[in-house]
Amino acid sequence: MPPGSFGLPVVGETLSFLLDREFANRRQARYGAIFKTHLLGRPTVVMMGPEANQFLLSSHMDCFSWREGWPGTFKELLGESLFLQEGEEHRRNRKLLMPAFHGPALAGYVATMQTLTDRYAQRWEALGQFTWFDELKQLTFDIASTLLLGSEPGEQSAQMSQWFADLTNGLFSPPIRWGWTPFGKAIKARDRLLEHIEQVVKERQAHPTNDALGLLVQSEDEDGNRLSLEEIKAQALLMLFAGHETTTSMLTSLVMALAQHPQVWAQARQEQMRLMETSARVALEQIRQMPYLDQVVKEVERLYPPVGGGFRGVVKPFEFNGYRVPEGWMALYRIDAAHRDRRIYTDPETFDPDRFGPKRAEHKRFDFSLVGFGGGPRVCLGLAFAQLEIKLVAAHLLRHYTWELTPAQDLTMTPIPTLRPRSGLSVVFRKR
Repeated sequence: MPPGSFGLPVVGETLSFLLDREFANRRQARYGAIFKTHLLGRPTVVMMGPEANQFLLSSHMDCFSWREGWPGTFKELLGESLFLQEGEEHRRNRKLLMPAFHGPALAGYVATMQTLTDRYAQRWEALGQFTWFDELKQLTFDIASTLLLGSEPGEQSAQMSQWFADLTNGLFSPPIRWGWTPFGKAIKARDRLLEHIEQVVKERQAHPTNDALGLLVQSEDEDGNRLSLEEIKAQALLMLFAGHETTTSMLTSLVMALAQHPQVWAQARQEQMRLMETSARVALEQIRQMPYLDQVVKEVERLYPPVGGGFRGVVKPFEFNGYRVPEGWMALYRIDAAHRDRRIYTDPETFDPDRFGPKRAEHKRFDFSLVGFGGGPRVCLGLAFAQLEIKLVAAHLLRHYTWELTPAQDLTMTPIPTLRPRSGLSVVFRKR
């Protein structure tokens, strides 16, 4: 068995896990890259480093179950979506969803992303000083709901964004259903979102469109079968959730890091100034011509991954690093452990986009050393969508605006439900 401790009876080490940001690091220093604990009512093995990532996400993924790894709150709130599906069901539905997030569909999303980003930037200029996390969350939700559901930004979108906030807050809360509890509010929010999505799905079935939901409604597998209404609702809810929550986290960390590192900001802006000589607006072909911004985005993903790790249920006993783990346990891989591994990254606590440049390419020293979006066969389906959105928003801001962090704010990063500064990132924003 791996070294470690199961902690107290019943609660195990759950409280320490939730409250102590150094929980995994302290135990890694004591026990090494694999240790046992007891979290959320189950014996758990924590596995860290690129080798562990590859083991869980690729080479031995048949030993692990997504569905069995997450709390019941996830299953109830996010439904029978791709996130919790496995085997042939997952492969079929992933293939049906794929066209909405790759190739020609992405090219069709650029104009909408550009228009909404410009609209929000003008709003931020008028505000002057504001808390950016909340604003970025509304922007990314408007982009997701417009492109994925065909919604129009406005009061309805703002209401849906609030429902999603309630739903997200319930994911890690105790499953107490009273209306005033976080989970009770999350259940109500889920039901309202599904009601809205059902109306939109029926409209798409009657009048097909080219947004992501329209593509999903029309998509067929090899046998000509389409997703049922209930399947489409579950996948659409997941698309909206995944389509803005983690992107908001990364964009917030990116604009914070630029403000904290003037030399990086200057170099990123210089790259955009060169591209502006051909087009003031960010075009899709230009996104592929931003190697330095790509390095900045990778460094944000490395140092500020939106999610700290991933749970899996152990469905087959396995051996890792000489330790045996039985069926029925839970496994947790820690994303930040690989991202701050000194075997891979030089001075890993330092924000340094050059580590991803062609001369150093530190992430190529080990496979699965950069896994903010997962890895292996189940790498995030919306990876290309998210990267396009992040780069487009960042490029637009770098070209036309400047900002400063207001003093005396708490920039401690809080991890739940996704990583963000505790202050929400208060800034002073103006046109260049």
